[in-house]
Amino acid sequence: MAVRPSPAELAEDGSEVTTVIRPSRGWVPPNLRELWQYRELVYFLIWRNIKVRYKQTTLGIACAILQPVATMLVFSLFFGKLAELPSDGLPYPMFALAALVPWTFFANGLTQSANSVVQDEQLIRKVYFPRLAIPVSTVLSGVVDFLLAFAVLLAMLPFYGVLPSANVVWLPLLLVLAFVTTMGVGLWLSALNVRYRDVRHAVPFLTQFWLFATPIAYPSSLVPENWRALYGVNPMVGVVDGFRWALLGVDTQPGPMIAVSTVTALVILVGGVLYFRGMERHFADIV
Repeated sequence: MAVRPSPAELAEDGSEVTTVIRPSRGWVPPNLRELWQYRELVYFLIWRNIKVRYKQTTLGIACAILQPVATMLVFSLFFGKLAELPSDGLPYPMFALAALVPWTFFANGLTQSANSVVQDEQLIRKVYFPRLAIPVSTVLSGVVDFLLAFAVLLAMLPFYGVLPSANVVWLPLLLVLAFVTTMGVGLWLSALNVRYRDVRHAVPFLTQFWLFATPIAYPSSLVPENWRALYGVNPMVGVVDGFRWALLGVDTQPGPMIAVSTVTALVILVGGVLYFRGMERHFADIV
């Protein structure tokens, strides 16, 4: 496809230079430099996603707060009161909410990134840009919802007599781990959804199963100690346990689990990037 150059793309004699863009062949590494060059596009896609999410909504940004808080209330009633599940010596509402804040970021990122490429089919067919910008901007736009829910979590801590521990300095790294996990799984799902449109219908079931495979309603201390490292293969285990340890000061230090979760998250991300890059040359034809 021939692209008309910008004024900066002129030869010294003033003649135009034609740039030809051809689809890649085989497995190609991600071009992060090119993605950085299109950082303004990523910014505007993030801003577009945020505006679309809250446009013509009655509750507006309150939706970002109500989702984890309402789930916390349900969990507190059924798992905290009726089932009387342990909560590592913490008030159950805080125990649940500290896990639901990063989990909601992950679950929403999965749902939205899975549909992101298909939703932007008109943009993909008309202009060239690094396709990675679409799922990256989709996941990054969820950081706004996370910050709003996290602010509510911090505001509720004094009400339950819980103060953040000194380990709170690790929270930014734990948020990065949550982003890496969400980004990795989102890349796989977004690329698969282009070829197999029923993937988007499987995402809610995947998210629901993943919810109960993660120590949100229950503590990971219920898992036998010799199985905890294997349990950490689920990268959200490290994120959730890390949040509780860093913010609430629980005695259950993540230890080997968070190391296993980090390695797993990185493997998923690298695999997702490579698969996405291998599939993106077909997006315009299939989507």
